[in-house]
Amino acid sequence: MSSTLQAAAPSRLGTEDSLSITTKLRYFTGDYGIGLIFTVVVVYLSVTAPNFLTVDNLVNVVRQSSVVGLVALGMTFVMITAGIDLSVGSVLGLSGIGMAMAAPGSGSAFIVPILIGLAVGAAVGYISAAMVTWGAIMPFLATLAMMAVARSAALVLTDGEVVSDVSDPIQWLGSGYIGPIPVPVLLFFGFALISDFVLSRTKFGYHVYAVGGSEESARKVGISSRRVLIAVYMISALFAAIAGMVLTARLDGAAPLNGTGYELQAIAAVVIGGTSLFGGIGTIRGTVMGVLLLGVVLNGLNLLNVSSYYQQGVQGLILVLAVLLNRWKTP
Repeated sequence: MSSTLQAAAPSRLGTEDSLSITTKLRYFTGDYGIGLIFTVVVVYLSVTAPNFLTVDNLVNVVRQSSVVGLVALGMTFVMITAGIDLSVGSVLGLSGIGMAMAAPGSGSAFIVPILIGLAVGAAVGYISAAMVTWGAIMPFLATLAMMAVARSAALVLTDGEVVSDVSDPIQWLGSGYIGPIPVPVLLFFGFALISDFVLSRTKFGYHVYAVGGSEESARKVGISSRRVLIAVYMISALFAAIAGMVLTARLDGAAPLNGTGYELQAIAAVVIGGTSLFGGIGTIRGTVMGVLLLGVVLNGLNLLNVSSYYQQGVQGLILVLAVLLNRWKTP
């Protein structure tokens, strides 16, 4: 029996070595595939697109991506728990309207309008979370309903009109600078650093991953999945509210249809960044990479004078490639 085990051992060892190499290759492709694609895209555009590598253009890329980026940061929390938030685009629009109404151009209001915008986001996020946790409604349906309700509220409050001309301090939020860096860029990267710390270094972050990995297992070790889900949906809505306020400040006004389609762009960025649609896997750093990749691609297509008819198709192809890379990463 001993000799049989010894004879079998080399065969098993060889199989384990083979699996180890394959697994390493899968993880390398999953972890660095998007980064490699991003590098290839940047190199290609540097050669073919005029003015792509100029400082002004690169800053502009990040500034234009910052609104979707803020939404994507919050979406990452939700998707790691195996959920989804389709209401973020409508929350963005409604929060921007709330802020704009409280900050007329004739005044100098700043803090109160921001608090109103955040309160709108927090309220919508809590209602979505309540439907998911206490109502046991699927996240897709709960947030789809909130998407419709929040958009309707925006239209009713404004009677379908644009709320234009906000106060100068509020305009600074969207078009101001701190040193040479635009405020929206600082907000995006600042909140990305905070979010990354929360997910990777705190007990709450561990709970988010645990609930996404297995909600039942999380309950067995004493994690309140209900509290975690309420928190992540509120975080998602708050980030959407911040994005809405930045967009309103940049445009010097709020339209009731602002944010339409942003939920799809945010989900695409999060998935491209490596977050699993089934929960338990994802990073803020990956999401930032996904946001920047989409921003660079769209900017490059514009510089190359590619028709807008093709641009959504290109985004779709990138998303499919990202999903395939994620599937390849999972043995």
